[in-house]
Parts: sequence; C-alpha cells; structure tokens
Amino acid sequence: VTVLSGIDPDRLPEEKERGMTIDLGFAWFSLPDLGEVGMVDVPGHKQFVHHVVPGLFAIDAVLLVVAADDGWMPQTEEHLQILDLLGIKNGIIVLNKIDLASDAEWLDLVEKDIMQHLANTGLSRSPVIRVSSRTGQGIDELKKVIAELTVTLTPRQDIGKPRLAVDRVFTIKGSGVVVTGTLSQGIFSNDDEVTLLPSGLGAHIRGIESYKQMRGKAQPGSRVAL
Repeated sequence: VTVLSGIDPDRLPEEKERGMTIDLGFAWFSLPDLGEVGMVDVPGHKQFVHHVVPGLFAIDAVLLVVAADDGWMPQTEEHLQILDLLGIKNGIIVLNKIDLASDAEWLDLVEKDIMQHLANTGLSRSPVIRVSSRTGQGIDELKKVIAELTVTLTPRQDIGKPRLAVDRVFTIKGSGVVVTGTLSQGIFSNDDEVTLLPSGLGAHIRGIESYKQMRGKAQPGSRVAL
C-alpha cells in the first residue's frame, strides 16, 4: 500500500513497533484519466482477522497479497473465504517479496499453489503480479493492471438512498465525532440530516472530507470522513 500510494496506512504506535497491520488503514493514489483510487489496508495476521470484514464492505476489487517466501498461509485462506462470502470477484493477486525468493522455479511453484487455492472461487481468473515492495520491482506493472481492472468496474450509481458503512469512529478536538467509510447508493452533502442504524439516532453532517480534500458533496463509491 505504501509503495503504491506513498502513504503509510499504519497509524497506531503498536503497528509501527511490530511492523504489522492491526487495525484498518486507508490510503489512495491517482491514476491518469481515472482519478483517485482508494485503498483499505486490512490486517493479514490471524490474530486480527476479525478486523477484515468492516474494511471489505462496499469495495469494488481486492488486492490479495501473498508473500513469496511464505506462500499460501492459513490467514490467506481465511481472507479468501471472507471474500467469497461477500461475493467479491474482481481482484489481482500480488505475489510480494520476490526479492526474498528469487529462484524462478520456487516462484512458479508458489504461483501454481495460489491458483490451486483460487480454483472454484470468485477470484479464480485473477492475474498474478510478482512484485517487491522493497526494491520496487513489478510495481509499475501492478499499477498498470490496477488501471486496466478499474476501467472494467461498474461505477456505483446514485439511486437516492445514500448509505455509509462506518468502519472507524474517533473524536477530533474542536470538530467532535468523526466517522469514516465508503459511501454507496447515493450522495451526501454538507448540512444533510442522517440517521444512525440500528440505534435510530439522528445526526447532522457538518463537513465532508474525501482524500484529504474538503468537499461540498460526496459521490457514490467515495471514501469519506464526516
């Protein structure tokens, strides 16, 4: 995520110390003629797999990352099962850390094993891109394939029923409570009145931020903070 976007999604001190994603992280990058591509970074370690589902709601496609030196792991299988349960069929398999497993025959074996695991799943036809986040090898190709996948996705439509699946809640001094998520099925505007479910409590949108820019409106498919 950091190599693609230049943004480190790990914000918690424990994540920095342990070098692993514990909670959901968010980043984005721009594609020529396509605009901003938002990314949700979910934990890969089995201890934190319960954080994965909130991050996958309303996504359009997935980058399933497999380490070349470790290969397919139990938590990879758990992630795949979650993706299949949610009906996510658009994706790219990212075979990372190829600098740690440079033997071509080994990489071929790992890739073959991945495709065997993906058989009979929604991601069975996903391309496998070999990269190294440390050296940058394969990253340009990965961006190209992301762009190719993006243009095939059906844009989210405004059907007049905006819905935001909240995946983070926090408080900012001077601003109050802030929620983040991916907007679907409609448009949010400043000063809109909204309802929190399942509590039924009402709330007022004081401001909308998307990709670090303040907006008057948020369109379907946007990552937003309210």
